[in-house]
Amino acid sequence: MRLKKLIITFKNNTLLTFVIRYQINTLAVRVAYMKHFFLFFLLSCSIYGQSKYPQDYFRNPLDIPIVLAGTFAELRSTHFHGGLDIKTQQKVGLKVYAAAEGYVSRIKISHYGYGKAIYITHPNGYTTVYGHLQKLSNRLEEYIKQCQYDKESFEVEVFPHTEELLIQPNEVIAYSGNTGSSGGPHLHFEIRDNEERPMNPLLFGLQVKDTKAPYVSAIFAYPKDKNAIINGNNKRTQLRLIPQKSGDYTVEEITAYGKIGFGVTSYDKQDLAPNNNGVSNIQTIYNGNRSFEIDFKRFSFEETKHIKRFIDYDYFKTKKSRIQKLFIEPNNPLSMYKNVNDNGYILVEDSTANVYKIRIRDYHNNETWVTIPVKGKPETIVQDSISDHTNKSLIYSDKTTNLNSGLVSVNFYENTLYDDTYIDFKVSSDTLFLHEDKIPIQKNFYINYDLSNYKTEHLNKIFIANLHGYYKKPSYITTTRKGKILSAKSKKFGTYALAMDTVAPTIKPINFQDKKWLSKYRYLKVKITDDLSGISKYRASVNGNWILMEYDYKTNTLIHDFNDNIVKDTKNELKIIVTDNVGNSSTFEAIFYRK
Repeated sequence: MRLKKLIITFKNNTLLTFVIRYQINTLAVRVAYMKHFFLFFLLSCSIYGQSKYPQDYFRNPLDIPIVLAGTFAELRSTHFHGGLDIKTQQKVGLKVYAAAEGYVSRIKISHYGYGKAIYITHPNGYTTVYGHLQKLSNRLEEYIKQCQYDKESFEVEVFPHTEELLIQPNEVIAYSGNTGSSGGPHLHFEIRDNEERPMNPLLFGLQVKDTKAPYVSAIFAYPKDKNAIINGNNKRTQLRLIPQKSGDYTVEEITAYGKIGFGVTSYDKQDLAPNNNGVSNIQTIYNGNRSFEIDFKRFSFEETKHIKRFIDYDYFKTKKSRIQKLFIEPNNPLSMYKNVNDNGYILVEDSTANVYKIRIRDYHNNETWVTIPVKGKPETIVQDSISDHTNKSLIYSDKTTNLNSGLVSVNFYENTLYDDTYIDFKVSSDTLFLHEDKIPIQKNFYINYDLSNYKTEHLNKIFIANLHGYYKKPSYITTTRKGKILSAKSKKFGTYALAMDTVAPTIKPINFQDKKWLSKYRYLKVKITDDLSGISKYRASVNGNWILMEYDYKTNTLIHDFNDNIVKDTKNELKIIVTDNVGNSSTFEAIFYRK
């Protein structure tokens, strides 16, 4: 028996996958070979364990110097950024190289998120991710298009076998683009460990020019409870920041008493990019003792949503600025904290002189210090107003709470909120007023409408909408119906209402007309729009056969590439059906010619 390939997987602190090619004809030789192989394998594990992050293993995935539009763990609206956003000189189509040899373990093509994305697993156990791609390399493009045609869907996610798509060192795997939810051309690049946790790619020796220290735009102090005082107040207090010639900062002395915490708004800049980026590490020191540290080195996708607990969510929603809280509140599971004393709070006692310091670093160890003198002094608290919970509803954080009014109900299950919270809850006709979007929410709550009073013929056209913006424009949220109960889920407070959509999407050709010759055209382009509930799905066919049309929601276009070689007849009948989120459909038909 001839054994050609051997795959061995070892899982301990890391996952190592080796693909060995050999030809062995006798059992004795096989046994001897395996003994030598496992000796080599154990030595490799030992050597690998000596270097926590291999420095010369991964290459720059582009041919140009790395200039960042976004850094690892940078603060985003609902998550920590999972990789590096590498600028592509405001262009698409740059060659994207595999950072190291390995095999393609996943390809995902989607309208949103990373758009076109490739995942490569490497022999050292790490996985690299390449997102927002314009297109894949020829062989990968051929592979994924076959999957798309097999499934008759532009959006696909596949997990090739270990040896199906082997990648060589320095192989071009794709071309950079602007697909998915990107805000402009760039390459999203990640390195993940064997538990699929994203890590800072700069840990692995990738070079970015950065000699600039982080800067601070604001400092705040927070009382831990009703007994704490800051400058005579028992509320979040912005402190006067004083820049120093050295680049560090001091803060005008504050008076305080009891347990208090601090928050900072800080950013980093790099030498070749004017944009604000995230910092890498923040430490605090109180009277010479460590108080708190957060190190943005690695996190899991499960915890990234808890960024809402790390920042001051209320301040972010009202002021559009992110304060990083240097203390840990209850129900905050982030794993990036370390060296934390008393959850980061400090105790200020009467008639004491104290010093609180904040050390902010970027990945390249450029650092900025903030010094805050704190004088212990009990004071009479200045109360701006007394909290009035009249006509408010209490939502418990540790158990289910159901709110009902007329034909509307809202269900909050256990751990939906971080704290027990009083909220506004009011229903007027079919409009639900559910507080303001200023309270962080960690899990979906569920909105239910009883449509018993609506005519049966209207039920399929009604959806639940979030009313947003100054003019309270309705925005579709995923809605399901069971009988006459309409349901939707959401992770943010606000105003919700029923909306009805009876208008079908529009379909308009962009670069052709009916009965036109398209022999010299490479692309067939169509514009599709829907004014209310939004596009749900589409299907395009030529002469009855499904064709791939890529959907770019940012430009509302469907594009077919004639290089797919699917359209071969001279006379072709094109048919496109587009359906919105409540089931309204439009059909576009045309004839075109090619030879």
